[in-house]
This record gives sequence, structure tokens and C-alpha cells, in this order.
Amino acid sequence: MSVSALSRRTLLRTLAGAGVLTLGLTACTDLDGEGADGPPPTAPNGRRLGAEWEKHTRTYMAWPGSENVWGEQLRDVQKDIAGLAAAIGAHEPVTLLARPEQADAARKACGSDVEVVPLAVDDLWARDTVPVFVEEGGKVKGVDFNFSGWGNKQEHGRDGKLARALLEQYGIERIQTPVVAEGGSFETDGLGTLVLTESSVVNGNRNPGMSRDRVEQELKAALGVTKVIWLAGVKGQDITDAHVDCLMRFVAPGVVLLDQAFPGLPADVWSRSADQAKDVLKDATDARGKPIEVIELPQPDPDRITGRGDAFVSSYMNFYIGSKGVYLPKFGDDRADDRAQQMMKEHFPDREIVPVRIDAIAGGGGGIHCATHDLPALGG
Repeated sequence: MSVSALSRRTLLRTLAGAGVLTLGLTACTDLDGEGADGPPPTAPNGRRLGAEWEKHTRTYMAWPGSENVWGEQLRDVQKDIAGLAAAIGAHEPVTLLARPEQADAARKACGSDVEVVPLAVDDLWARDTVPVFVEEGGKVKGVDFNFSGWGNKQEHGRDGKLARALLEQYGIERIQTPVVAEGGSFETDGLGTLVLTESSVVNGNRNPGMSRDRVEQELKAALGVTKVIWLAGVKGQDITDAHVDCLMRFVAPGVVLLDQAFPGLPADVWSRSADQAKDVLKDATDARGKPIEVIELPQPDPDRITGRGDAFVSSYMNFYIGSKGVYLPKFGDDRADDRAQQMMKEHFPDREIVPVRIDAIAGGGGGIHCATHDLPALGG
């Protein structure tokens, strides 16, 4: 069987079993869009990639519809997506994209708070398949990052065309870029800083022959960022090649949360990746020239979580910051879940903290952030 024919779940198990590992190279508070010392550096093209905590017009999601990808787990993951969409839809508009022939079933599952729009999709990972939205010239525009199924690892005949189709559907201008990447590759503070893992972008399965410097130049042009911080990441151990949104997240300008393994577990490729990220971030400065505070958030006890599977993602980093709520996974380790919720409340006191059980989604190698994509409101 070719790699492209493997399901997401099957591929993850295959890669883990094979022990394939290549580490990347080490790279040498206020929430309203401006830092305490004034506005951020302005990109030459006037473009800006906003932070997730800024105001949203809507949240996009996608309805998983492929038995080739999910097999017998399809109904469970559809149930998780419906529950997540309903939880977010109680606080802000949610638009769920679904294959036309599956739209009625999606509406029935998600309820009246969720708008279902017929649009051809393969899978649920809206973070990666929906365009990355930027502001420019008083308009929202969408960057099409040429979704390729994470380097041709999964079927993507529909998802590969989704960015263009969605932009046409909503009359949003499309920005083209030669870079192949996914929305989960990037993390920003909204003030010109971009953090990403080298393993998921400077990789022959996405951008063969493209150097890191060239990728950085193209990202700055497409997204309007002025400072790029590179983390090493991990190649070949999961389908995304270690997206940054399971490793670290900004919660305010100059403040990041960093994933940490459950205390006492032996070191592995993921904990070493987190250690490398910590070393880079603690010595880095953001686009304003300010230092970055790193706060570690441990994973739950693997013996207490309710989900299982070789691909299960138990990182709290894969949360979603909505306009009125913060949605984070609930794994079943009550002590760890409570700690994560309290930490979110400290950083987002004006938002409701909404824990959501997503065992089927996490079992497929992703999380809440992977399944959501925010459309920014002009002016933040």
C-alpha cells in the first residue's frame, strides 16, 4: 500500500512502530493588538496575522466523512465534532463545512446553534485545510497554503481544494504562496512574531529543495510577520511532522505555554523536542524585541486518561481561544484537567473555560485546535 493510501490513524501507528526519527536543526500584556511600548513592527506589505484571542466573525469546522480515513471510528469522531461544534456555537457563530450529501446528517448531529454549509471536504482538520486569514488594507484575505495531506500521507482530493473553494464561497481574496504548509504549523502573538517547527515545513515531503531562509522569506511575505522563531520539532513520528500547536501556544504577547510530559516518565523524542523548544524560547525575543516568558503545562497521567491508542494526543496545548470561551481537552485525569483549566482561567479571566471530552479526535492524532479555524473580525 502506498503512503498516500494509508489512513491518518494507520500511518501514525506505522511510523511509530517503525521508530522513524529525524530531529530538525536547532534555531539559533495586553491583548488588544498593541504592546505596552506601542504598535508592533509593520510588515512592508501592510499585512497582519492576528492572534487567536482577538475577536472572531465565526469559527470554521469540518465534518469528518471518510470511512477510508476513520474506519469503524467514524461515528465516534463525528460525535466528538458535533459536541465540540455545539459547545463553541453556544458562544459564537460556528460554520461547519460538510459534503453536500452529508450536510443533513451534520445538521441533525450538531443542533441549531451550528450553521452547516455544503462544501466538499475529506476530513475534520479545519485548522490545516481552511485558509490562514490575514488583514490587509482594511479587508480580511485568505492565504492558501496548498494543503497536500501533510506531505501526501492521507487522501486530500477535496481538502486540497478547500481553501480556494471556501474563499470563493465567501468572496474573500485569495493570497497565493509557493510554500506548502498547514495552519497548525504556525503560532503567532498577533504582533509580528511567528513560531513554527522546522520539521513540519522545511521538509522534503512539503517543500523539496526550499531552504529555511527561503521558507522564512515567503512566510513573512504571505503572513505579514516580521520575526520568525524556529523550533526543531520532530520528523517522521506523526502525520504532521510535529505541528507547533501541540507543543507551545501564545496566551498573551510575550507569554507562551509549553507542553511537558507527565512527571516521571522516561525521556522520549517528544519530551526532548519540548526541552529543545524551551531552550530556544527562553533565549528568544519577539518582534518587539521583548523576552518571552515560558510557562510549562504537564500532560495528564497516561494511566488515568480515558482515551487510548497509539496516536492519542494528550497535550493540553491543542486548545482553542474563542471570542467568549477557551475550549480545551478534558482527558479524564481530574487533577491534571483541573490544573489546565485553572491555568487557562488565569490567562483568560474574561472568558468562560469550557472543557470538552474529545477522546475520538485525540485518538486520531489531533485535538480541539486542529479541528477549528477562526475567521478574524476586522480591527481585532
